Amino acid sequence: QKFNCKTASALYHFQNSINIAFRPLGPVDSNHSYCGYPALDLTPEEVVEEQYLLDFVAWPETSLQGVSFRQSSDPAHSFFVILGSDGDFRVGEQLEVLVHMHDFQGQPKQHGGDFLLARVHSPELKAGSAGKVVDHQNGFYSVFFALLWPGEVRVSVTLVHSSEAVQVLKRLREEHPDRVYFKSLFRSGYFTETTQCNLCLSAHEPLCNFTDPHTGEPWFCYKPKLLSCDTRVDHAKGGYQKRLISSREGLLFQSDINIKIPLLASGTDRVTVKPQESKDKWELERNANSDVIKFTPSGFYYQDVWKSTARLVVRQFNDTSITQCLHGKVVYLFGDSTVRQWFEYLNDVVPDLKEFHLGSPKKVGPFLAVDSVHNIMLKYRCHGPPIRFSTVAANELRYVANELEGIVGGKDVVVAITIWSHFSTFPVEVYIRRLRNIRRAVLRLLDRSPGTLVVLKTANVQELTPEVSLYNSDWFSLQLDSVLRSMFRGLDVVLVDAWEMTLAHYLPHALHPPPIIIKNQIDVFLSHICHDRRS
Repeated sequence: QKFNCKTASALYHFQNSINIAFRPLGPVDSNHSYCGYPALDLTPEEVVEEQYLLDFVAWPETSLQGVSFRQSSDPAHSFFVILGSDGDFRVGEQLEVLVHMHDFQGQPKQHGGDFLLARVHSPELKAGSAGKVVDHQNGFYSVFFALLWPGEVRVSVTLVHSSEAVQVLKRLREEHPDRVYFKSLFRSGYFTETTQCNLCLSAHEPLCNFTDPHTGEPWFCYKPKLLSCDTRVDHAKGGYQKRLISSREGLLFQSDINIKIPLLASGTDRVTVKPQESKDKWELERNANSDVIKFTPSGFYYQDVWKSTARLVVRQFNDTSITQCLHGKVVYLFGDSTVRQWFEYLNDVVPDLKEFHLGSPKKVGPFLAVDSVHNIMLKYRCHGPPIRFSTVAANELRYVANELEGIVGGKDVVVAITIWSHFSTFPVEVYIRRLRNIRRAVLRLLDRSPGTLVVLKTANVQELTPEVSLYNSDWFSLQLDSVLRSMFRGLDVVLVDAWEMTLAHYLPHALHPPPIIIKNQIDVFLSHICHDRRS
């Protein structure tokens, strides 16, 4: 009874440090299911859609049983051939490349499943566009490119992961969705406790259930020993599980050996493209046979400027024209740090846009910038958990779907959303559920305010190391990106194709693309807001 508060607090911290010392640093159990997502709450239509999406992104199975590292795909022994490379090529036509994969013993692969990325480019013109890879399931792959500018065009094909490595990534996604874990601080007076949190936790210990009542999105933390669940004050990334794969599997993830390694050409790796025989050399031939053109990218770079292959005319915006475009507009940016780059770019470039400091952590938000002269308001808020930011206040954890419900909308309101990177460790069903909630909210917003512009920014490619590959591989991102495009196809929303805009560019891949790519993304974004009525 004679102890004062400070003494009690010190004794409690000592006791808590002992408890923590004997508690495992990582997740208690390996979770083999995505907890909190009962299939019973899906409608029959949602069950059908989910199965369709899972089938849509299904990857070819490759057995690792009895397969040695030397039998895995080797980019050094593999090659590609440009079909008809000595022929005549013109702008608007298609280029086809055949890829043949071999293992480290030089033997041809007999099955598919390798993850390849491809582009055509002209370095001296700062031009580039993405290609489409078709897996023939027998060690051969076709890659299709649209020829969109004249001059010497080079082909680049890259092995991101071997088919054997992809099988490891698939296993990790299903068996270790908690390989990135989270934590929350609970506080009451002088007492504090930190416990582990995640979408799925073992029920062997008491849990705090922070499932969102509106969207049903689940989130749990282990209950503090002494404090109640309602004393949670923040959310943060806890860390990464280690020793996830065996030493044998680790051989499949080696920098400079089999992660993002370019394939060499058998023969020439380039063709000369002649101008199109028409007035407009930048447009694809609209009257060409549809079965001849097997792939048209969303756009391409020329002189470091992105040009759309659709009807959108991408304008080049400077600080003055951005201000004119956004005059009288309210712009909401929701999502991860790759859309936070949009906020940072606009905040830096627009001269009269002044950030209103809300006391938010620098890389977390929320952020607000206002141009009172031109009546512009720009807002950024990160999406709800899972979010791997350093520390987010508990009362700032907001789900995008709930935020959309609070927007009035209208012709002067723009909403941009990107959500993908922080879902890479979870089964695809988790991402489908999150997008389903966002899609419902988008449709309700467009119903009550049809003039609202909704923009979706896709995933982008990034630099991969052996460790990053296990948590944030481009293969995970591609799967999520395919789901996003499918779920929003046909709706009254527009897409900023960050995937192709990062893949087609000559600069190295990065999770946070460099300024020149961000500028081009912003130009596409603003071109949708202020498109040329005459075009």
